[in-house]
Amino acid sequence: MERQDVSRFDRYMLSQLMALFGFFSLILVLVYWVNRAVLLFDRLIGNGQTALVFFEFTALTLPNVIRMVLPVSAFAASVYVANRLSNESELVVVQSAGMSSFRLARGALAFGVIVALSMAVLVHVLVPASRTVMAERQAEMTTNVSARFLTEGKFLHPAEGVTLFIRHITPSGELQGLFLSDARAKGSRTTYTAQRALLVKTNGHPKLVMFDGMVQRLDLQDRRLSTTTFKDFTYDISGLISGARSPTVSLHALSTWALLHPTPTRIKTTGEPASAFLYEANSRIAEPLNGLAAALLGFAAMLIGGFSRFGAWRHILFAIALLIVMQLLINAAANLAEKDTSLWILAYAAPAYGLLASGTLLWWSQRSRRRPREAGARRQRAAA
Repeated sequence: MERQDVSRFDRYMLSQLMALFGFFSLILVLVYWVNRAVLLFDRLIGNGQTALVFFEFTALTLPNVIRMVLPVSAFAASVYVANRLSNESELVVVQSAGMSSFRLARGALAFGVIVALSMAVLVHVLVPASRTVMAERQAEMTTNVSARFLTEGKFLHPAEGVTLFIRHITPSGELQGLFLSDARAKGSRTTYTAQRALLVKTNGHPKLVMFDGMVQRLDLQDRRLSTTTFKDFTYDISGLISGARSPTVSLHALSTWALLHPTPTRIKTTGEPASAFLYEANSRIAEPLNGLAAALLGFAAMLIGGFSRFGAWRHILFAIALLIVMQLLINAAANLAEKDTSLWILAYAAPAYGLLASGTLLWWSQRSRRRPREAGARRQRAAA
């Protein structure tokens, strides 16, 4: 086969792989995205957020969803293309022309490199950036008291033992007809009523400034009630907001450089051991190789079967089993490496297994094709 024809076959196979890769990625991303969007919708809309916030959060989850599905999409595209080329006898033609299994896999290798580069951009840039923005938006939402529980005409319970009622909220943000009952203190209940109130922030903490009201304190033991009127009174409501305490920084939101060089401050802020930093960094480096290994693994597993009139379902199941083993290695490495810093190298176990298994399968498929030819040549020499 001429070199021009070989290059044309590589481009043809690569175009088939990329088209199906895009199709499978779109389907899987939609499935994962819709599933997460339903959970986000219940949580955000239930907390009083708008539809715009919902769409913003679903868009921020998209890079991580794409990162998760790309290896599976690459594997599915490789299996599908190899099966179709085999069924349409295109593989038989190029193999008869002297193209080896390793030479056939060059198109799949180029495809795997493209997938790996795409995943590298996702895991090192887009996913950490999206998670950082999401963490900032979540912090803003938890401190946005008016969005969480300042709703007029309803009895609300922003925290256990606290009841809040606001008769009316003016367009300028003034609260009219305020009722606040605080029963968190053991043995007493305090009730605040005010004609007007304002929500202000001092030093980053929200406070409720009430005007023209009264404080009623009931001692639950001796049933004594004391009352105090006031012209203005300030009530700190930061304790009612679960997000008001110092938020912890997630490892997934840190850059790869920060993970490779953990400082005592970052370790304290995240609350994670140094082993978790090292494993997260190396897993990011190894994850793009998983996409490359998955693409080669699916293609190589289909080459060992050759053409069969009964179909290639057995070889497809074999390829899926190999991919499951690869995923099990990823999960096992994560559990072990998080416990011991010296085991961070296990992050590369799954891609090493995938690439080694792919090379072994390509060698075996080439060897199995050579055997019938050698046997036929020996029979011809014996007959002569």
